[in-house]
Amino acid sequence: MKLSSFTDYALRVLIYLAARPGRRATIAEIAGSFEISEHHLTKVVHFLGKSGWLANVRGKGGGLELGLAPELIGVGAVVRLTEGEALPAECFSAEGGHCAITPICKLRDVLGEAVEAFYEALDRYALADLTH
Repeated sequence: MKLSSFTDYALRVLIYLAARPGRRATIAEIAGSFEISEHHLTKVVHFLGKSGWLANVRGKGGGLELGLAPELIGVGAVVRLTEGEALPAECFSAEGGHCAITPICKLRDVLGEAVEAFYEALDRYALADLTH
């Protein structure tokens, strides 16, 4: 399963901050360290803030910091929320797709099991596990 760049950047921001406990960082600093667009990173940071995983401290000495302890931020939860519903094939869409073999095909079941296993693996880890 390939993660979107949005999810990749979200995880990078969280790991970056978790690896530097007690220190704040700016969007420019994080974007520069990963050589990614500040504009795109701003959208990611806004999303993470709305989700409660980041806090934005304004004023002198301000910046971004984790909104929760790294032990409380589940990797599976972050990926689920940033990726949205897993759609590994056309038949997973709400409309069910337009595949001629849908009535006899078991691929949906197999892929569904794979997605479930993917998230079960991620659910075993918190952000704190990614920085030690």
